[in-house]
Amino acid sequence: MMPGSVRLGVVLLCHADLDIAARMARIWAEGGAQVCIHIDANVRDRHVELMRVALADLKRVAFSARRHRCKWGAFSLVRATQDTAAQLLADHPDLTHVYLASGACLPLRPVRDLIAFLAADPERDHIESVSAWDVGWTVGGLNEERFTLYFPFDWRRRRWLFDRCVAWQRRRGIHRRLPPGLSPHLGSQWWCLTATTLRAILDDPDRPRHDRFFRYSWIPDESYFQTLARRHSVQIESRSLTLAKFDHEGRPFQLYDDHGQMLEESNCFVARKLWSGSAGLLARFPRRGEGAPDVSPPRPARFERMITRTVQRRVLGRPGLYMQSRFPRKDAENGKTSAPYAVFQGFSDIFPNFESWLQDQVAADVHGHLLGPETVEFRGRPGIGPGAISSHVAVRDRDPQGFLTALIRIAPRMQIFQFGPRDNQALNWFMATDPNACLFVVTGAWMMPLIDCAMPFDDVRRISAHLQKVELAQLNVLNSVWVKARVQVHDLTDFLARPRAILDDALRQVDPQHRGLPAGDLPPVRDTTGLPALLRRLRNSGLRPRLAGEALPQNEVATGERNAAE
Repeated sequence: MMPGSVRLGVVLLCHADLDIAARMARIWAEGGAQVCIHIDANVRDRHVELMRVALADLKRVAFSARRHRCKWGAFSLVRATQDTAAQLLADHPDLTHVYLASGACLPLRPVRDLIAFLAADPERDHIESVSAWDVGWTVGGLNEERFTLYFPFDWRRRRWLFDRCVAWQRRRGIHRRLPPGLSPHLGSQWWCLTATTLRAILDDPDRPRHDRFFRYSWIPDESYFQTLARRHSVQIESRSLTLAKFDHEGRPFQLYDDHGQMLEESNCFVARKLWSGSAGLLARFPRRGEGAPDVSPPRPARFERMITRTVQRRVLGRPGLYMQSRFPRKDAENGKTSAPYAVFQGFSDIFPNFESWLQDQVAADVHGHLLGPETVEFRGRPGIGPGAISSHVAVRDRDPQGFLTALIRIAPRMQIFQFGPRDNQALNWFMATDPNACLFVVTGAWMMPLIDCAMPFDDVRRISAHLQKVELAQLNVLNSVWVKARVQVHDLTDFLARPRAILDDALRQVDPQHRGLPAGDLPPVRDTTGLPALLRRLRNSGLRPRLAGEALPQNEVATGERNAAE
């Protein structure tokens, strides 16, 4: 069949922005299609008259004699399509194809390209038609149950009654029977059928029974023609020629001026849904036809991938980003933090100069005790940290999780900070269950500053009891089956026996490019001479030190110190 032998008709469903719909009707008519327009009966007569006047010069445009009050998800949309299509076929019996579009559907390519494309295979029906039993086509709604239950209530306006009615039917075990010969299918509302198939659907002797069944189905405009096309079509291409994508709640995406290049590359014939203020798209499309008609098929894959990523970003958010418009539920966030970070616990107690030493070893921002009790020890100790984050403790403690996630997200380099039982413990579970966290813990290291302190022993014992209790609670968290962070725990005496090996292993995990510590490149170790005596005295006072390990004999402590110095 030659392109000239295809005669295209267009059913245009309009309910708002009639000035834009009139412009779409003109594009179709001037492209050679016969157009029949259905205007929702809810639209005021004066707006309808303005549209009639705007299109009065076009002989190819007619208006449906019957107007229906269309509701979302109701059979009235199917009824409007049926009556308008029947009038179009009756007025133009020579039509070979009928295209269903809305007043917000923008033709992207010349109408003659579509006509030539249809002429290449004139017996093929282009309608998305997916089996309701085999594939979960529905987004954010019912699938099989839309056919087996009754839906007498409007989902948008009477949601409570809708939900109660569905729940009641489920409890009662209600299951409607489909009319004989029908297998329920779902798909996009927008299709292009051959006139033969469309007439067969409209003139089906069982149409009254079909209409009664779909009248109480949910969103029948997505299933009526999709199901009946399987009954009457000779050949179906299960894909709509209209580019229409939906978000995670089943609502159509609107097209704006900045989508122009993506729509151009999609090579689709029609796109939906056009924003009424998209002056750029209205000026750009449809493309002008030059030379022979272009019969190349649509290529919507890239556009669809972009929309899919948009939906994922909308639902999941960016890793580690917490914001008012999409604050996630606990343990349902898309990543607790946005990048890896490391926590060194106890190292600054063993090595007084550990923070500055570590800064020279790794390509990262090394901070002090970010969760310290007196101030937030940002690198260099500024009053205002990266991203204008305050170093005020009260500001930090109002939302510790937001403090940490904001710092990691806004900083370009890896973040490393010191931690200990003296610090705010509010983030123990958060860090332990964060796959981005890497925790290196030396238990009992908090004892080191207490060895030569000038405080009375009673105060030393009281502080030791408190810090040990805090660290034991933290270790219970780190030993949980829910831990997802990388955790290495060493007791104090074990670390002092082999500091170089443990530090070297930690640096390799933080920085895979680390080549190992050169000889003599460890920071000075705090004097441990009095450690065994302190542990013995605490034990004899009734406090059992549980986190420092077995006290090293004096010669082993000295050996560890020599190894560290070497």
